[in-house]
Amino acid sequence: MTGSMKRLGLGFMALLLMLPVLSGGSSKASAAGDSSANLALGKTAKASSGKPGNAVDGDASTVWQPLAIDRQDDMNVWISVDLGAQETFNKVMIHLNRADNLKDYQILYSDDGSSWNQAYSKNKDLTATEAAMFESTSARYIKLNLNLSKDLNVQLSELAVYNSTETSAPAGLKRIYFTDASGKEYPNNAEIRLNKGETGTLVLKGELDSGQEVDLTTYAKTFIATTQDVSIDPSGAFTANQVGAALVHGVVQSSQELKTADFWIVVDDPNAFLDESYVMNSTLNHPHMMSEIGQPAMIEPKDTYPSVSTVSNVNGMLSSELIFGGKTIAKLDPVAVSKGESKQWTPSGKAEKEGRYEIRLKMEQEGKQPVYDSFYFTAWAKNKIPKDQSQIAFLGKDGKMVYISDFRGNQILDFSNVGYMGGGVKIPDVKVKATVKPGDGDDTARIQAAIDEVSQLPVGKDGFRGAVLLKKGKYEVGGTVKINASGIVLRGEGQDEKGTLIYGTGANPRNLVEIGENTGLSIDNASMKTITDLYVPSGSRTFHVDDASSYQVGDTIVVRRIGDKNWIHEIGMDYIYNRPGGTVTQWGPFNLDFDRVITAVNGNTITVDAPISNAIEQKWGGGQIFKYTDSARIEKVGVENMRADSEFDPSIMDTTMDNGQTDPYYADENHAERFVVFNSVKNGWVRDVTGYHLSYSLVQMSRNSKWITVQDSKMYDMVSIITGGRRYVIHQMGQLNLAQRIYTETARHAFVVDSRVQGPNVFLDGKAVNNFNTSEPHHRWSVGGLFDNIDAPISIRDRGWLGSGHGWAGANYVSWNTEDELTSQQPPTAQNYAIGHVGPKVPGLVPSDYDPRPRNDGYWESLGKHVKVESLYKQQLLERLGKKALDNIKR
Repeated sequence: MTGSMKRLGLGFMALLLMLPVLSGGSSKASAAGDSSANLALGKTAKASSGKPGNAVDGDASTVWQPLAIDRQDDMNVWISVDLGAQETFNKVMIHLNRADNLKDYQILYSDDGSSWNQAYSKNKDLTATEAAMFESTSARYIKLNLNLSKDLNVQLSELAVYNSTETSAPAGLKRIYFTDASGKEYPNNAEIRLNKGETGTLVLKGELDSGQEVDLTTYAKTFIATTQDVSIDPSGAFTANQVGAALVHGVVQSSQELKTADFWIVVDDPNAFLDESYVMNSTLNHPHMMSEIGQPAMIEPKDTYPSVSTVSNVNGMLSSELIFGGKTIAKLDPVAVSKGESKQWTPSGKAEKEGRYEIRLKMEQEGKQPVYDSFYFTAWAKNKIPKDQSQIAFLGKDGKMVYISDFRGNQILDFSNVGYMGGGVKIPDVKVKATVKPGDGDDTARIQAAIDEVSQLPVGKDGFRGAVLLKKGKYEVGGTVKINASGIVLRGEGQDEKGTLIYGTGANPRNLVEIGENTGLSIDNASMKTITDLYVPSGSRTFHVDDASSYQVGDTIVVRRIGDKNWIHEIGMDYIYNRPGGTVTQWGPFNLDFDRVITAVNGNTITVDAPISNAIEQKWGGGQIFKYTDSARIEKVGVENMRADSEFDPSIMDTTMDNGQTDPYYADENHAERFVVFNSVKNGWVRDVTGYHLSYSLVQMSRNSKWITVQDSKMYDMVSIITGGRRYVIHQMGQLNLAQRIYTETARHAFVVDSRVQGPNVFLDGKAVNNFNTSEPHHRWSVGGLFDNIDAPISIRDRGWLGSGHGWAGANYVSWNTEDELTSQQPPTAQNYAIGHVGPKVPGLVPSDYDPRPRNDGYWESLGKHVKVESLYKQQLLERLGKKALDNIKR
């Protein structure tokens, strides 16, 4: 049942649902226009754990958050409020951070705080904001009981209790809807866009069984908005509080709960970036050049230079210089600028030489470190770019790649730092130190004992302890083999039927081989320094910080790219349309932490070993660096030259295929899931392995994996339900990892990258057949991936409501000389590149009839014909390390 009440047909008054944001203070609950106040406001609260007072303090920025151990104990949490005296109430407002972890909830009441009766329960169509309406009840105590379906964080920002006296819904009311001022009904997913501070009024109407329209202004109703970005009073008057979006519904209790179609109020702020913290706002202009993110900023040689215009948010000294080939060729000496003042500078002369130019701005304020901003353009004769090459990544006269960036400096990444030892290093043949032969029964303990024995040996000068050799034959593994020491290689004697077989027995879902513990980096928060560039482009290795004196070459650092609420709004991920017939989880702010090594320090300028895969921009939160240690991360480990198979129950069949059906197939899931999982590992490999009948992955490179190579391997005949999370043959979750020469069959996502993966990561020279879905960045903004000579259906797109709101799945991806089907769209603030693809160009999921909002194509060129630079990765590796590096990664 969607909701149970002691008796229907009672009147409920309008109730304020959202918490208006008060200037200079906290967000307070309000019931303006209501005949009753929030009975729970400021009262004494208790809970199963946590700080329950935060849910009744009228401040939406404070939350009651029960402890994890409380959730995990019995998947139940609760909060109760002592109203201070016997009170009559019939409506409770609940504002949670999410509903995807909620199984059901109950509203209970009590006279003594120990013996409870139920007023209301709900177990269907649950949302983060709930209006529980029920028969008028008198009690001193009220309790919210939450039963969870998933062990995910719970936060309750406000619990409000009211007494309602308004007129109940008219008899025969069958549906309700919002209309515009002219009375025209809004369709599903209609939206109003407002600037911060603007107001409006929702008009709620209904239709009776007779077909007659009725105005619901004077009837009991509730307006529900999903965020504090918008506040709505009981009359439907709303205010745009802050940048963001709110999904809004009207709710009326008739013979059943009636709800309007989805309706959006989207809030922008034209003055969002005028604050002093943003320092200045600048633009680059030229009549013959595009100044757009993801589009080449190019002029012809001997053309005039672009002009840069700046509006200052601060009082300071502004200077500028034009840089070419690392040297300043023109400059603007420091000039005083006042807050709000505009300046424009056009370097004199013309772009006489071919190449990339930078206009670098510097703002100096008294008592503060300088702040930098840069713009880029390339002077190049278009008619001199070879027609059989990419027009933005081609070979110059010296045989090296020339990249044409956009006006902010974003360009195709250099992917050559991926793989074992940072790329271009031959995987060694490690000396055998222990040998195992097949035995009778389960071999897990025997293999583990050999690994543990070698783990006790000292690490040699080459960084290895030794290999454990599994002689030819079948090894039954009913558990999981673990490598938790550096310098260990698990080796077989062949991946064919006459070689070494790891056979996963039993009905226990598990990984067959796990390498490393699940231990993250140890970040030194005290070492934090702020990046002082207003914009660090994707592909850059160099940036300024406020103080680099404590950093030196060789330091391992995290380069943190902050993505704040304004950025989430900019990319549209705070108003993802609901899954048809279901819901989604809108995105919240998140960071991308790039794992890097310092290669140069020059004053307060730092250079790192591998490019940053996502632009760092002050307007979206800026960036920081931190030192880290990774003593728990093991290295120089591998698995090679063997076959893995899994026992399964062939009687279990299914026809489910994601959102459709297919022919019957083996669908048992109680068996081995993955062959090899890299956890906290750097400089590892898997090579020359073949997998059969696994349900999840051949190899998974988890969040703390780095510099891993997987090569010359195959996967066949996967066994699982063909739906969410399964059949990810090569599963990238880490950074700077390479998968090359991989062949797969029967995958869903053969070559897949998980959410918020920092990159770069590379798939090279792979092929996937008999696919049930696409290879892809799967969800929620992974960055810096390369599909290089991959023959498989690939999709890089806005996945919209798929999953629980996957949205923009990948940014700054490159598809280079790929084949089969390809989708490549451009996410806001970034780009994806499709170069030299042969095969159908496939439209994205959206725009569609359900969600017609426009999405841009990525950067496409040479569709239907491969470009001359056969492999982007190999060319980049050749340029960085030479021909020997290419020889080292050959089969």
